[in-house]
Amino acid sequence: MKVRADVLRTYQTLHTWTGITTSLLLFIGFFAGALVMFAPEIDRWATSPEKHMPAIATERYDELLQKVLMEYPKAADSVTLHFDKSLSPVSWYEQGNGRGLALDEVKWHGTLNGDGELVTQLVPVNTLSAMLDMLHRTAGIIGEIDHHQAGVFVLGVAAFAYFIALVSGVIFLLPTLAKRFQALRQDGERKRFWLDGHNLLGIASLPFHIVIAITVTVFAYHDVFYGGLSQLYGDKPMFPAPQQQKIERQLTDLPKVSELVAHVEAHAPGYTVSYIRYANLTKPAASASVGVVNEEQLMRGALNDYVFINPYTFKIASSSAAHPDQNIWAKLVSAFFSLHFGSYGGELGRWAYFLMGLAGAGLFYSGNILWLEKRRRKGTQQQRSYQIMGALTVGVSLGALMGIAAVFASNKWLTLTSVNINHAYLFVYYASFFSVLGAAFVYGPARTAIHGLKLLALLCVIVPATSLLAAVIPATELWTPKSFEALMVEVISLLFGVFFWLLSKHVARRALQNEPGSIWYLKESKATSGISIRHTV
Repeated sequence: MKVRADVLRTYQTLHTWTGITTSLLLFIGFFAGALVMFAPEIDRWATSPEKHMPAIATERYDELLQKVLMEYPKAADSVTLHFDKSLSPVSWYEQGNGRGLALDEVKWHGTLNGDGELVTQLVPVNTLSAMLDMLHRTAGIIGEIDHHQAGVFVLGVAAFAYFIALVSGVIFLLPTLAKRFQALRQDGERKRFWLDGHNLLGIASLPFHIVIAITVTVFAYHDVFYGGLSQLYGDKPMFPAPQQQKIERQLTDLPKVSELVAHVEAHAPGYTVSYIRYANLTKPAASASVGVVNEEQLMRGALNDYVFINPYTFKIASSSAAHPDQNIWAKLVSAFFSLHFGSYGGELGRWAYFLMGLAGAGLFYSGNILWLEKRRRKGTQQQRSYQIMGALTVGVSLGALMGIAAVFASNKWLTLTSVNINHAYLFVYYASFFSVLGAAFVYGPARTAIHGLKLLALLCVIVPATSLLAAVIPATELWTPKSFEALMVEVISLLFGVFFWLLSKHVARRALQNEPGSIWYLKESKATSGISIRHTV
């Protein structure tokens, strides 16, 4: 395809600067987002099995709910029945409400024993996956703007610029796309390898990246969009207000759980109920939010669709589940959310989004490296912008990885102390992040990368090593994985550890081969001693 040279240069410049100004924020968002694909498994891994109550038969949920409401009247305001056997059968908040990243929430867990007696325990909520989700949505940027996290707005701007980078990148690649799409040239200059790898990652996953860029922008600024629409609607509400109920509610009139489940499944054929969250059961505005799952459908939430129903009359207020009466607008909204969350396709879909999230992080990192390789001058004197961007690239990306790995490595050990584990998570993450970022500026990118990657590998290996220690010495009060999903968290951590260790060796060899002036150059020292020089890209 023939495109004028001046047009190509314009789009290449646009691609370069929109990419370089957003890449580090997006690196954090994509890596954390990849991990969030397995948020339930991470929370189960991070919490001692003793904190989960034994499952019960489905037909015992009515008995369980009635006993909870009788012995704990506060639960009538909000109580959740879980049908997932890996979770406690019932839970409700003593402090907090489960929305966003709250560090001091406390939740009751309950079940029935063999004699039909209610057994409960009060458990502080572990927010490990919520912290990862916060990093995914804000890139770790602290602060609030009008009761919203500032990082959400910043990442929204980054996502819009990222969309521009995608479009401009495709345009200036068009003339050589067919020829070089699957080429990874390892001969000649090193920047050719980074260029080919960057282009391959970007083009191969282009639809995924376009979806993420658009959805993140809308998620960040949906309130602004609604505010603009309100100017058109004037005093007329955009959404119909719910009708005020004046009927007094009595718990003795509450229908059976099995009846509510039957009505929901009749409304949404093919779905199974994962949880029922009752609210305001003793008030006129009583409601039930029901999570329903059908992996063959595009689901509105990250894990399920929603059906909002009156628990007394079974009148459905609204539903995101696919059903015959669902209008086209509801289907479009469900598809919009589902394509961002990856809540379709079952386990295969989740693993695909996990891998594409990691590949996306690699895409942004490789873009920065390519920028640095192209702007490196011959000799030892480099522009200040080159030195700063080199330190930022290593410091931010490695710092984010180090912070996340340190949180996972310290998780079980923190439970042995009296500290609030959720506060400790944030301290460990930000202390690790800023330590690595500072080291990149003080000691240089090459030295920081070599030693940092080794420490990162060690932190990843500590995760399964801690469970091994728990198995060998039970008196430590640590615990081992009790499910395949929890075991996979540790297997993935071990694989990350091996990868980062090998990467540290690669960076050390590269440091010996590079010319003075490169951010990767390092005179032979303890960091590179014992490293054999071989051809490497």
